[in-house]
Amino acid sequence: MTNIYNFSAGPAVLPKEVLAQAAAEMLDWHGSGMSVMEMSHRGPEFISIYRAAERDLRELLAVPDNYRVLFMQGGGLSQNAVIPMNMLGHQGPDATIDFIQTGSWSSKSIQEAGRYAKVNVAASAKADGFTHVPPQSEWQLTPDAAYLHICTNETIDGVEFNFVPTAQGETPIVADMSSHILSRPVDVSKYGVIFGGAQKNIGPAGVTVAIVRDDLIGKALPFCPSAFDWKNVAENESMYNTPPTYGIYIAGLVFQWLKKQGGVAAMEQRNMEKAALLYAALDADDFYQNRVAKEYRSRMNVPFYLRDESQNEAFLAGAKARGLLQLKGHKSVGGMRASIYNAMPIEGVQALVDYLNEFAGR
Repeated sequence: MTNIYNFSAGPAVLPKEVLAQAAAEMLDWHGSGMSVMEMSHRGPEFISIYRAAERDLRELLAVPDNYRVLFMQGGGLSQNAVIPMNMLGHQGPDATIDFIQTGSWSSKSIQEAGRYAKVNVAASAKADGFTHVPPQSEWQLTPDAAYLHICTNETIDGVEFNFVPTAQGETPIVADMSSHILSRPVDVSKYGVIFGGAQKNIGPAGVTVAIVRDDLIGKALPFCPSAFDWKNVAENESMYNTPPTYGIYIAGLVFQWLKKQGGVAAMEQRNMEKAALLYAALDADDFYQNRVAKEYRSRMNVPFYLRDESQNEAFLAGAKARGLLQLKGHKSVGGMRASIYNAMPIEGVQALVDYLNEFAGR
């Protein structure tokens, strides 16, 4: 049987060990007689699952004590509304939010934030087709901005920050890390808020992780729904309303798997090796093209184009026949995209490289 390698951008590949464990525990979790799907979120069984997941995530990212870890429903897109609703209460609609526009997801964040406050696009790479991160020396930041919002890895455009930015004064930095969280070490203390949808490197769709500094909690706008108010979520251990219990359970298994692999520092080394292997194949000649400046190429999401795009369908059909799935690029940009998250083994990347070479050789 052909090995199957899933290069989907999300929902994305999960570690096989995690899926096997979840399958083994599906009908009876640890002798409880219940599936995790059936458990009360307030029962001792699920409480133990939740607390282990939070503890392991804190350990993996070295989250400081003055930050809360919140497991919320929805996704990264929903947080584009949740964040301004939670961070503007002390300033109101006259506040300004600074943004660095580096691709499709930061653009969506800008659009949503404009419903709640003034938006200042302090720097943008739109004019060049989102192929780099504008250098910080060019950013036109607002002195008293409510916060600075960045997307540190653009899933669609394949652009990744290679530096930790600084904001003006006490302005907190909000970072959308949806598609590369847990792929490399991060200094959480440099950010006011880190958030990400789970369906890339954490678990199944439906869970969002938000890591929020204590002093930013309790400043929600009056009309912020109570279930989205970070204060309520934090005070109730992410259980103000029924949380996405099974998704949290799978995320917890992923965190345990990551610890067994050596943590995020070990994963970074693997991810660097995988990305280098794939980009080298794409750069070998002009049959394929990656348009992102080399210093800002994502290790997680690798978009590329065939020189002769009339061959796109033949390329995808051949890839599918070899068990290389979900390589079609996002509809907004076309081309191809290979997402090589933590759970993608290097064997999968090598199989893709072999096919790239074979197809180009025809």
